[in-house]
Amino acid sequence: MRAAAPSIEVLRAAARTPMAWKNGGGVTREVAVSPTGSSLDDFDWRVSIAEIRLAGRFSTFQGVDRRMAVLYGRLSFASDARSPVILTPESDALAFAGELPVFTEPLGGPVTDLNVMTRRACCSADLRRCGARAPVRLEAAPGTTLLLVALSEQLLQGAAGNVRLETLDAVRLAEGAITVEPPASFWAVRIQRL
Repeated sequence: MRAAAPSIEVLRAAARTPMAWKNGGGVTREVAVSPTGSSLDDFDWRVSIAEIRLAGRFSTFQGVDRRMAVLYGRLSFASDARSPVILTPESDALAFAGELPVFTEPLGGPVTDLNVMTRRACCSADLRRCGARAPVRLEAAPGTTLLLVALSEQLLQGAAGNVRLETLDAVRLAEGAITVEPPASFWAVRIQRL
């Protein structure tokens, strides 16, 4: 049986529309959402990149699991469930419940972060930072969506051809596999339907 040709959607950083926060503390740019066109009230999953400019509280989301990684800057993260931590681009992704009151403060300037939110009743997610010193093959299994968010310029190879990404561009892979050519640095988001 032949493997399915990959279904790749390229999501350019330059095409993202900034959405200012109600409290004025930052700006969010949506990378991808499912179902397409969903609002903050009815998504199954959502991936976004935000710029945090001021100290303040995160919005709460009932029934949602969150994962967050700092792309640029230093961020103090505090909640009722854990002692305060300082997050940097070298930190692992942080997982927390969307209902949890969270307070963040950028340290020394604005912070850019990557956010993954999944509706607990229907999806789960994994968020990992990856580097490629040799070709890396990534595959989206049935029922899984894979998003790659580039931290550097990089080349992807797939059955349908090559894709060149700029920093913070992303690709969404719903089926099949792609190969990331070195050198490359990226965050991989794997979303599984339950």
